[in-house]
Amino acid sequence: MPPRLKEIAARLDLSVTTVSRALAGYPDVAEKTRQRVVQAAQEMGYVPNVAAQRLQQKRANAIGFIIPTFGPRFSDPFFSELIAGIGNEAGRQGYDLLISTVPPGEREIEMYRQQTFSHRVDGMILVRTRHQDPRIAFLVENNFPFVAFGGSDQNLDFPFVDVDGVYGTRLAVEHLAHLGHRHIAYLSGPDNLLFSTLRRQGFAEAMADQDLIVEKQWILEGDLTESSGHALTKQLLNGTDHPTAVIAANDLMAMGVMAAAQALGIQIGQELSVVGFDDIPLAAYANPPLTTVHQPIYRIATMVTSMLIQVLNGHTLAERKKWLQPNLVVRQSTGPAPAF
Repeated sequence: MPPRLKEIAARLDLSVTTVSRALAGYPDVAEKTRQRVVQAAQEMGYVPNVAAQRLQQKRANAIGFIIPTFGPRFSDPFFSELIAGIGNEAGRQGYDLLISTVPPGEREIEMYRQQTFSHRVDGMILVRTRHQDPRIAFLVENNFPFVAFGGSDQNLDFPFVDVDGVYGTRLAVEHLAHLGHRHIAYLSGPDNLLFSTLRRQGFAEAMADQDLIVEKQWILEGDLTESSGHALTKQLLNGTDHPTAVIAANDLMAMGVMAAAQALGIQIGQELSVVGFDDIPLAAYANPPLTTVHQPIYRIATMVTSMLIQVLNGHTLAERKKWLQPNLVVRQSTGPAPAF
């Protein structure tokens, strides 16, 4: 059985209060004494009573992450990477991660109320920010600590990390244009998501810069799932007039594009080029490997977690709004435009 504080105190001839404050890192304990206590605790196999510490500090030592989902999205590699990054960084800094799932809407906001007002968590991490996002408005209004993966179109000040989606989609269009493609379709994410708007904006701007015509019937909206990309591709390829390349707003939809096209006997990379966005681990092992816009999902997850913990510890963030620039990873799903 692990030793208690009084046993460590007896060994070092110190008071229980001194030992407790030394292990908690209080500045009123001399550094030499603190080192003696820490060394003795390690040698004796001391395990701190986390519940008692949290009660004393009036903190949960936990971070909340609510995944907005209509279905079983834990199979989405995007969220898997996020959870891994958030959980690992939180654990490294002594915090637990409380994960919940709930569909967007009234139930979602109620979940945020429960998490914040019940003090189950000390702060929140948000992902896939929306136009006029009610989650952001709620947390700002209640002065509850949070950091987002994604910016906002609201006039509200909060810390976030985001990737330049306009620039990322421009890279995809420029790559295809340089391969000779002039008939390019775009599969967008849900219109209420801010990144969907920005990536679609990048597509339109790059098409104009390359003197390419945007065919409205080739701009379709999906729900970021593989099945959505599959269904939209059958719609795109129905008929004689169809694109030679497709850019999807995320990798899962891009994989759906490839599966649907291959089912019709179309060779990916020769007869139809496909580009995704995210560079999830599966992208490199798709058949064929997927050309995609890389954003460092795991790294971003650790960044937003570290930023949140800094806020929770009362530190001022040196940079509250961090924009990262993505890069294009070229693989075998893209190739020269076929001749008509």
